[in-house]
Amino acid sequence: MHSGILTGAALCILIAAAWTSAALILIGLWTPIAGGVAAVTEVAEVLTGAPGLLAHIFIIAIAASLVLLGPGAWSIDAYLYGRKRVI
Repeated sequence: MHSGILTGAALCILIAAAWTSAALILIGLWTPIAGGVAAVTEVAEVLTGAPGLLAHIFIIAIAASLVLLGPGAWSIDAYLYGRKRVI
C-alpha cells in the first residue's frame, strides 16, 4: 500500500524539476514549459501532503499564469523569439 510519502529517487527528481524550472523562469528561458513543470511539481507536492497548502496553491496559480501569458519583455525568450503582446 502506498503511504503518500515520496521515495528517495522520486523526491530527488521532484526537487530537481522544481529547481530547474525555477532557474529557467528566473532567467526567462522556455518560460511556458518551465511554468508548466513548476505547476506540475507543485501539484505533486500538494498530493503528497506537503505543509503550506495555500502557498502551494498560490505558486500553482502563478505558474499557470506564466504558461498562459508567456515571457516578459526583458526575458531571453523575448530576445530570441520576439515579444508577443497579449491584449
